[in-house]
Amino acid sequence: MDNEWDKIFNVNEGNFEDLALEIFQFQYRHNSIYRTYVDMLKFNPQKINKLPDIPFLPIQFFKTHLVKTTDFEPVYEFQSSGTTQTINSRHFIGDIELYRQSFIRGFELFYGPVESWCIIGLLPSYLERQHSSLVFMVSELIRKSGHEQSGFYLYEYEKLHDTLKNLEQNKQKTLLIGVTFALLDFAKEYPFLLKHTVIMETGGMKGRREEIVRDEVQQLLKTKFQLDVIHSEYGMTELLSQAYSKGKGIFYCPPWMKVLIRDEEDPLSVQLAVANRQPGSEFTHDSQLTTKGVINVIDLANIYSCSFIATDDAGKLYGDGGFEVIGRIDNSDIRGCSLMAI
Repeated sequence: MDNEWDKIFNVNEGNFEDLALEIFQFQYRHNSIYRTYVDMLKFNPQKINKLPDIPFLPIQFFKTHLVKTTDFEPVYEFQSSGTTQTINSRHFIGDIELYRQSFIRGFELFYGPVESWCIIGLLPSYLERQHSSLVFMVSELIRKSGHEQSGFYLYEYEKLHDTLKNLEQNKQKTLLIGVTFALLDFAKEYPFLLKHTVIMETGGMKGRREEIVRDEVQQLLKTKFQLDVIHSEYGMTELLSQAYSKGKGIFYCPPWMKVLIRDEEDPLSVQLAVANRQPGSEFTHDSQLTTKGVINVIDLANIYSCSFIATDDAGKLYGDGGFEVIGRIDNSDIRGCSLMAI
């Protein structure tokens, strides 16, 4: 594909389908695992001409196969978190700059220039292991922010409290992005008023606590820090893009990422949202529920692995393209970047 990065990051609602179909054909030709899967379903790739017709690769393939499009030597390998009883997903990266471009552009679409933020990562469980795509992303955002107080914290809650108190006094716009169990632990020990800080939870209880629903998590955090909303990030090892929620658990994607819903009983039955938001307009939630089922993700930045992923997350898709994660389907693995189960 020529100038694929420019195409991906400049895509809009009007040409998303054409580019997705182009990438499907490219990956069918150059990804042996995906091609075998499509062929086993007896799909004729020449007859696939709209988004719901594209076969979505089950996310479990990243645990058992090398999901690569074209023959390249990986420069990075991201791995999902897991327990000793689970097999981790592996995502091989040929050019880390593609991932960097995706998460920086995506973040700035929702939150403005990285340089205007002090960014603090509270990700102890991720920092304690290698190959985390989330740690890589937050580390790069910290570096790009350039703020002297940006950085990671493990279990240094007193130090974190003192840092946030200082930032608040200076009215510095701050992002505290953290794994759920650590945010809850910090909130329990150091509750105080935050006026200039955004708290963003990434999900993940990982056996540290009994899993609780997102609404309860967010209500606890809002109460402890006297905030109106808690933000969230939806991402995973198998993707190179993230969706964000600025409250109420409703996520929105950057233009090169889209969520569809499949029927749990009929996985090949896929539905799109009824788009009614103009490209570039403010992200606002349309309360009209379009459909409920299991989440499929199109991530055009995943051009060198697979852009069409059938996840294990149950969700709701709204008319404006916003989506909500409501748990995991039965018997699916608990992934570090999955959100709370009900």
